[in-house]
Amino acid sequence: MNAQAAAMESLAIDVRGLTKRYGGRAVVDGVDLQVRTGRVCGFLGPNGSGKTTTIRMLCGLLTPDAGEGSVLGLDLQRDALAIKRQVGYMTQKFGLYEDLSIRQNLDFVARLFELKDRRQAVDEALAQLGLSERQRQLAGTLSGGWKQRLALAACLIHQPRLLLLDEPTAGVDPKARRDFWDQIHQLAARGITVLVSTHYMDEAERCHELVYIAYGQVLARGTESQIVDAAGLTVFELSGPGAAAEAEPLKAAPGVQSVAAFGSSLHVAGQDEALLEQAVAPLAQRPGVHVARARANLEDVFISLIGQAQDNFGEGGAKGAGS
Repeated sequence: MNAQAAAMESLAIDVRGLTKRYGGRAVVDGVDLQVRTGRVCGFLGPNGSGKTTTIRMLCGLLTPDAGEGSVLGLDLQRDALAIKRQVGYMTQKFGLYEDLSIRQNLDFVARLFELKDRRQAVDEALAQLGLSERQRQLAGTLSGGWKQRLALAACLIHQPRLLLLDEPTAGVDPKARRDFWDQIHQLAARGITVLVSTHYMDEAERCHELVYIAYGQVLARGTESQIVDAAGLTVFELSGPGAAAEAEPLKAAPGVQSVAAFGSSLHVAGQDEALLEQAVAPLAQRPGVHVARARANLEDVFISLIGQAQDNFGEGGAKGAGS
């Protein structure tokens, strides 16, 4: 195996038992996470699941209360400062100065990283993200998609080996989202590792692998097909003009774990095949309702997972959840 191939097989993130508590509640509760170099890993979960807290621990901004491991070969606990210099972190909210131009913002970030040739670094970042013609424009006047490009350029200006992106495409249009993901895969092809949190299923499908977290705990991991197969869900699709009216009654039926609308159809999912068949079989006799088997998709699986997870913000929850 040559050096490049060996690097691609190495782990950019390798942490075990990662834990963070606030007020006695575990926001992140014993998370194990491994991501190979040059891979795009999707980090999924509902709001308050612990994704942001996990990302902040990985990039050295938060100190874990427990856990061990390495990021880019550096010890998570001892080498937080060194990790920060090799990681690009893109926050959920646009974090640059809106009253500065694109170039001024990038120059400011280059100063923070004490880059030797700031002008060249800024020029390269502008060119890489297609920002050169807009470099004099104030950041506050940019659309969501262009702000996203600027934020990514700021993440890349110091040539990091790992990108941690926290819901980077929230609030941008579909074309900007597609362009962004094309850029992400170009970076991964160059050996940069990417951990990206998202709520969009179409984005999850573009990741090499996925990790699903809820209430601070990892519930599923693997490729899309591995996660769907491991869930063991049986799914029936209800279609026709009478299907929508059956949603609420089905949610209370034995064996039904989730009922989700997909356009004019309903996906009814559960792990007990016999009980699920009993729930949907009578509906096939009703006028305006067509019942057929369907393959589970990621959204079916994740809705089912969150339905099974314990809400640790509830009255009886023993643990805690955070963003």
